[in-house]
Amino acid sequence: MENQNFTATILVDQTPTQAFDAINNVRGWWSKETKGDTDKLGAVFYYHYQDVHTCTFQITELIPGKKVVWHVLQNHFNFIKDQTEWVDTDVVFEITSKDDKTEVQFTHVGLVPAYECYDICFNAWGTYITKSLYDLITKGEGQPNPIEESVKKAQEMRAEL
Repeated sequence: MENQNFTATILVDQTPTQAFDAINNVRGWWSKETKGDTDKLGAVFYYHYQDVHTCTFQITELIPGKKVVWHVLQNHFNFIKDQTEWVDTDVVFEITSKDDKTEVQFTHVGLVPAYECYDICFNAWGTYITKSLYDLITKGEGQPNPIEESVKKAQEMRAEL
């Protein structure tokens, strides 16, 4: 069966170490509303965005220049019915050298098209990885929350429930 987990890949000129460091700078590309250590194996950190999304992660793998894995301990979206959709999923960043470039493959293992949150998450993760994280790695500055388009869609979905 084809892998249905959400995946996004970026290719940059920077080194694997620079990509790894940027990934671990969660406040620089995803959200300034992140609390806790985001760069220590075993650390638990908390993501919060308005009343739309809260999430608790534990860093379960941290291999410098190669891999970062966050395990979702708790999650809440204000726009879906099933609040377990992200729980026990893994957010994986795999870093590899490709010729003279660095590839970062992002996979949210367990985020599948059947989930109610998938379309919103697809758009949000896609933007965060291919734009904000990419810019943090290549330009030194990302665009962490808010990403108003995704928030607006989430609020519209909530209104429909």
